[in-house]
Amino acid sequence: MGVRDILAANLRALRRRQGLSQEELAYRADIDRTYVSALERGVYAATIDILERLARALDVQAWELLKP
Repeated sequence: MGVRDILAANLRALRRRQGLSQEELAYRADIDRTYVSALERGVYAATIDILERLARALDVQAWELLKP
């Protein structure tokens, strides 16, 4: 399992656990919804800036998005 796959699984799980839609998460993180979708599918790797925005929006530490 690569870093993209780990990020994808953790992002999807955390978002769903909090009952957020991709659209709501994207709004809170100030990124495009299609980018959230691509991250959850492992299409793209996220930059440090994007990881920080997503973590802030999900109220977790950035490292939690990358923890296997």
